Amino acid sequence: MIFRDRTEAGRLLAERVAETVGEGEHALVLALPRGGLPVAAPIAERLGADLDIVVVRKLGAPGWSEFGVGAIAEDGPPVYDRDNLRYARTTEQDMAETLAAERAELHRRVHRYRGSRPAPPVTGRVVVLVDDGLATGVTAHAALRWIRGRDPARVLLAVPVCAPQARDLLAPETDGVICLSAPPEFSAVGYWYEDFGQLTDDDVDEVLRRFHHALK
Repeated sequence: MIFRDRTEAGRLLAERVAETVGEGEHALVLALPRGGLPVAAPIAERLGADLDIVVVRKLGAPGWSEFGVGAIAEDGPPVYDRDNLRYARTTEQDMAETLAAERAELHRRVHRYRGSRPAPPVTGRVVVLVDDGLATGVTAHAALRWIRGRDPARVLLAVPVCAPQARDLLAPETDGVICLSAPPEFSAVGYWYEDFGQLTDDDVDEVLRRFHHALK
């Protein structure tokens, strides 16, 4: 399944999510910015749910920044992938400098996207975490741990496309993983989109502004 863009993927995914989450459940849809937000907006609209973000940063191996060995979410502790740490021949202690830099960037993005607004209340709610795809699943893992620590009623993970091993890894962290396509030969998330353009902070602002303006 090849998606035209993130918005189309979100509309298709919304129909599947609606089979599990009812409009009367006062759900909270949380997107991983930047790429998860255009996917999440149609889902929140379909469910009549609140839309917000949970800010996450990948922790790349020293000297190999694209290879994620862990991640951090909001004010939560780092979550590491033990197999990836071993593969990269690095340790949590080796990650101290990277962790500090990514924590600083995470705080910048939280302030940029949310300002003085507090993190969305999660306790007792049905939460749907959304991203544009799962490769290793390391950033979604950190976000799920952060959400779980705030005592939701249920937490679901919804993505248009995922690597089967990432889906299986994260399933125990959720009350359900909803994925439209899990190709055995996954490659990379962008491979499954015709338009997978890089998004900016301004794009995040625009999606949130459009969504909340439509509710007025």
